[in-house]
Amino acid sequence: MHAKRADTQTHRQRYSLITVKEHTLTPKAPADPNEQEEGREVPTAFPGSLRTADEKTARMLEILARRSYKSARSLQRMRLMLLGWAIRRKIVSNLKRAFDVLVCLSGLPFTLPIMLITAIAIKLDSPGPVFFKQVRVGKWGREFGLYKFRSMFIDAEERKAELLAQNEADEIVFKMKRDPRVTRVGRILRKLSIDELPQVFNVIKGDMSLVGPRPPVPYEVSQYRYDHFRRLFATPGITGLQQVSGRSNVEFKQWIELDLQYIQEQSLLKDIEILIRTIPAVISGKGAY
Repeated sequence: MHAKRADTQTHRQRYSLITVKEHTLTPKAPADPNEQEEGREVPTAFPGSLRTADEKTARMLEILARRSYKSARSLQRMRLMLLGWAIRRKIVSNLKRAFDVLVCLSGLPFTLPIMLITAIAIKLDSPGPVFFKQVRVGKWGREFGLYKFRSMFIDAEERKAELLAQNEADEIVFKMKRDPRVTRVGRILRKLSIDELPQVFNVIKGDMSLVGPRPPVPYEVSQYRYDHFRRLFATPGITGLQQVSGRSNVEFKQWIELDLQYIQEQSLLKDIEILIRTIPAVISGKGAY
C-alpha cells in the first residue's frame, strides 16, 4: 500500500514537471488572429524567463509605495555623499590648476629661449606669421583660441579640401604622414612637438591643462556621436594618454577610449605619470606627423 502511494506521488511529480515545461517553453498562439490587434492580452511565449524581472518590478513598486527612500536618514546619507563628492572634485580641480600654473611658470625660463630660436627659424623658412591661432572646443563645449607655432604654409586651410581624399586617419580626424602643406621647419617642429610649446600660455590663461584630452576643432565635434561628447567633460590638455600611447598612430576609437579612461581615473598623480611618460614619447617621435 505504501509502495502504491509512492508510485502515485512520483507520477504526479512527473506530470507537474511536464506541465511546467510545456507552460514555460511552448509558445501559445492566440485563438483569434485579431486578438493582439484588438488590444487583448496575449500570453507571453516564455513567461518563465520574465519571472525575475517581475519580482524586481514588484519590489520597486513596493519601495515606491512605502516611500522608504524618503526617510530622513536616507536623505541625510544621500546629502553627505553628494557633499563629499563635490568637495573631493573641487579639491582635485584646484590642485590640478595650481600644479599646471606652477609647472608652466617654472618652465618658462627654459622654454622661452627655445621659442625664440623657433620663431626665427619659422620666419626665415617661409613667409607668414610665427604663431598660428585656431579655434578649438574645450570643456563643456566652450570654444577658445589655441596657440601653436606655424608649421604649415599660410594657405594650408584652403588646400585641405583637395587633400581630403588622401586622409590616412580613420573616421573624422584628418592626418597625413607626408602632408605637402607642412614646411621644412614645420616637419622638425612637429616631430619634436615644439609647435605645441605656445600652449603653455593657454594653460596659464585657464583654457587648457598640461594633461587632458586634446581639444578638437568645431568641425570634428559636429561629427561626434553621442558617446564621443564625453571627451568634453574634462579640461583639454597639451599631452594625454593618447599622446603617450602612439599619438597619430592610434585609431580614433581607441583615442576616445583612452580619453575616457583618463577622465575616469584623473588625479594629480596620474598627471605626473603622464608627463613623465611624455618625455620619451617626444624624444622618440613615434606617431608624430
